[in-house]
Amino acid sequence: MTKPAAGTPKRQAPLKVDPATDELISQAAHFLGMTKKDFVTEAVRVYLEQRREEVRRGMVESMKVLDGSLTASVAMLTGLSPERIEELGVVGDWEE
Repeated sequence: MTKPAAGTPKRQAPLKVDPATDELISQAAHFLGMTKKDFVTEAVRVYLEQRREEVRRGMVESMKVLDGSLTASVAMLTGLSPERIEELGVVGDWEE
């Protein structure tokens, strides 16, 4: 698959939600006088703004875990600590 050229807009991805959530989105958008697309866009932005610090902490923790080593990658994928991975046996390095 080729990467889109710089400046090429990304295609829109459909958002799949359950029927009850879709109904809430439809009603809220209607009563606010906006499209469902605009409502969801604004709602996501507000939600992320409210949880900005939580997202930042998660990003920092991910960066601490992903140091580029194979052990760190295995830890991230499995949820095991690097110490537990070492107890189970050495995973080696990317080059091995």
